[in-house]
Amino acid sequence: MSEERSPGDLTKQQTADISEAQIAVHWPEEDYFSPPNAFIAQANLTDAAVFQRFSLDKFPECFKEFADLLDWYKYWETTLDTSNPPFWRWFVGGTINACYNCVDRHLARHRNKTAIHFVPEPENEAIQHLTYQELFVRVNEFAALLREACGLKTGDRVTLHMPMVAELPITMLACARLGVIHSQVFSGFSGKACADRVSDSESRVLITMDAYYRAGKLLDHKEKADTAVDEAAKDGHKVDKVLIWQRHPGRYSSAAKLVQGRDVIVNDLLRDFRGTRVDPVQMPAEAPLFLMYTSGTTGRPKGCQHSTGGYLAYVTWTSRNIQDIHPEDVYWCMADIGWITGHSYIVYGPLALAASSVVYEGVPTHPDAGRPWRIAEDLGVNIFHTSPTAIRALRREGPEEPAKYHHRFKHMTTVGEPIEPAVWKWYHSAVGKGEAVIVDTWWQTENGGFLCSTVPGLAKMKPGSAGPGIPGIHPVIYDDDGKELPAGSGRAGNICIRNPWPGSFQTIWKDPERYVRQYYARYCKNPKSKDWRDWPYMAGDGAVQAADGYYRILGRIDDVINVAGHRLGTKEIESAALVVAEVVEAAVVPVADEIKGKVPDLYVALKPGLAASAEIANRVSAAVVSGIGAIARPRRVIIVPDMPKTRSGKIMRRVLAAISNRQDPGDVSTLANPEVVDRIRELAK
Repeated sequence: MSEERSPGDLTKQQTADISEAQIAVHWPEEDYFSPPNAFIAQANLTDAAVFQRFSLDKFPECFKEFADLLDWYKYWETTLDTSNPPFWRWFVGGTINACYNCVDRHLARHRNKTAIHFVPEPENEAIQHLTYQELFVRVNEFAALLREACGLKTGDRVTLHMPMVAELPITMLACARLGVIHSQVFSGFSGKACADRVSDSESRVLITMDAYYRAGKLLDHKEKADTAVDEAAKDGHKVDKVLIWQRHPGRYSSAAKLVQGRDVIVNDLLRDFRGTRVDPVQMPAEAPLFLMYTSGTTGRPKGCQHSTGGYLAYVTWTSRNIQDIHPEDVYWCMADIGWITGHSYIVYGPLALAASSVVYEGVPTHPDAGRPWRIAEDLGVNIFHTSPTAIRALRREGPEEPAKYHHRFKHMTTVGEPIEPAVWKWYHSAVGKGEAVIVDTWWQTENGGFLCSTVPGLAKMKPGSAGPGIPGIHPVIYDDDGKELPAGSGRAGNICIRNPWPGSFQTIWKDPERYVRQYYARYCKNPKSKDWRDWPYMAGDGAVQAADGYYRILGRIDDVINVAGHRLGTKEIESAALVVAEVVEAAVVPVADEIKGKVPDLYVALKPGLAASAEIANRVSAAVVSGIGAIARPRRVIIVPDMPKTRSGKIMRRVLAAISNRQDPGDVSTLANPEVVDRIRELAK
C-alpha cells in the first residue's frame, strides 16, 4: 500500500483485502502451562540434548534414531539419496515389512496383550478386544485371501472404502504384509468420490463393508460400492472384485444385491483360509506403502504416495516421543482412519510400539456428549487424541460431562486445525482435569506425521500455538518474495520446511510434475541443484512465529476449505454443483463456524431466463452430498443473478467470502459488475 494506515483504519476496512493471516497475528500471546512432574517422571523423552542431536549439521544421519526403532531384514546403505531432487529416497538399500513391525515382532512379549479395542457405536453391543495373537491370525488369513482368491501381488493397488471397524486395520495390515499398496477412502465420501480414487490408483479390487452405525442408524454402505464400480467404468476403469465385510458376521445388512461373479462376502470366503500363514514380503524401504488422496485445488484429488521404511520410522518415533506412547498405554485417537491421522496415529505408529489402540465406530456425541468419557473410563484410556472440531462440539453439548467420569489422561493431542485458546483451556481443565499435557500438533496429509509440536516432557505448552518444529524438523517462514521472516517479527508468511524428513510423501501418484510445482518450485533456490538445502518444502499454510520460536498456524493459502479438520477442495464442490443442469457457475467460500472451524457457502448462478427457487437450491446441495459426501454439504446455497467478476471474467471469491462472513468486501469499483455486490448481499442475509 502506498500510504500508512492506522490500526483504526485497518479495523474499519475489515478485510477483504487483508488476509486472514494478517488479521490473526494481532492475537495476544498466551501464558505458558508447564507439564506436570508426574508426566515428566515417566516420559519417553526428557533429554534436552535431542534438539542438538537433530540439528541441521547432523542431518540426515540423525534420522538413524528413528529407523532404529524398527526391525529390518537388511540394514540400509544410504540414509538419504538426494540424486533426483525433490524425490527424496530414505534408507535406500534397506528391506523391511510394515505389517511385521506392527504385529509379528510383538508376539514374543505381547502375544496376549490387546492390540485393538473395537468400540461399536451401539452401547448394547460388546466391545471387541483383539490381542496381538488374534490380530496376527486374522491378518494372515485375510492376506492369504487377497493373494489366493484375488491374485493380488506386490505393487498392486487396492482401494478400501471402509468405516471405523476392526476389519479396517486388519485389511490395511494384510495389504502391507503382501506389499500391496492400499488406498483407504473416508467412509463418508460418496460412491462417485470413491470411484475417482479407484480410477486414479487403477485398483482392480475394492474392499468395503455392507453397513455401519453412525448417529444411531445402520447405514447402507455397500450401495456406494456399486456406484463406485459403475462410475469407474464410465472413466474407463474396470473393477474385477468387490470384497464385502459383514458388519454383523453371518448376516448381510445391505439392501443392495450382490453382483454375481464380482461381489464376494469376505466372512464366508475366509473359512477357506483358516489357519493359513503368509510370510511377510521383504520390501525395499522406499517401496510405496499406501496412497492417501487429498483434495486438490484443480478438481481431481491427488494421491500422496507414502513410503514403507521412512514413513513407518517417522510415525513410530513421533508416536513414542511426541505422544509418549508406551507398550502398556491404552491410546485412543478419535480421528477416522480414512484420513492420514488415522493411518499414522491409530494404526501404524501405535501398533509399531505394541500399544493398545482404540477404534471407535461412531459419532463422539452419540447418544450424548458423555460417550467419549464413558469409553475412556471403561477401557482405562490414558492418551487421548482428537480434533479441535470434536473438542468444540463436546464443549458445546456437554461442558460438565467430563467431571462425571473417572477417566485419567496423562496426555492429550489435538490435530487437524488450530485450536482456539479458550477451547484449549477447557480441554486442559475439564477433559484433562488439569493433569494431562497437551500437544497441539501441526502437519498435513503429505507430511506423514507431526511437524510442529512441543516435546511434552521437555517444553511448556502455550494455548493457541503449535509449538516449535519437532526434533529433526527445521521450519522457516518466507514472505511472498522469498525473504525469511524472523521469530517475533509479528509478520505472517508461508511456512516451509528447510530439510527433507523420512515421513514426507514421495510424490503425487502419476503426477510428479504437480508434486514439484505445488510443493517445491516456489522457493527452490536452484532447480538444477542436487543439494537438499536448495529445495525447501512449501506447506501451503500461512503462519507466524513468536519470539520464543513457537509457531501459530493461520490456515491455508490456497483454495482448500478445512471443514472440521477435513480438507475439501473448492473445485470438487463446485464441480459437483455444476452437475445440476440449471447451474452455469458455482463458487465456494469458507465461512467461520463455531464448531467446525470453517464450513462452505456455495454461490451459484443459473442459466439465463431461469428463476431461483428453493427446489433448485436443494438439488444443488444434494448434488454436492452425492458427489463428495455429507461432510461437504454447503451451509447455504445462495442463488445469485451473477458472480462478482474482474474484467477478465475471474470470479472474485474474496468478495463472496466477505459477504458470507458479514465483513466489508472493500473496494469493488474495479469489478466488471460492481452493482451485483449489493444484490448478492441482500440475497445472502
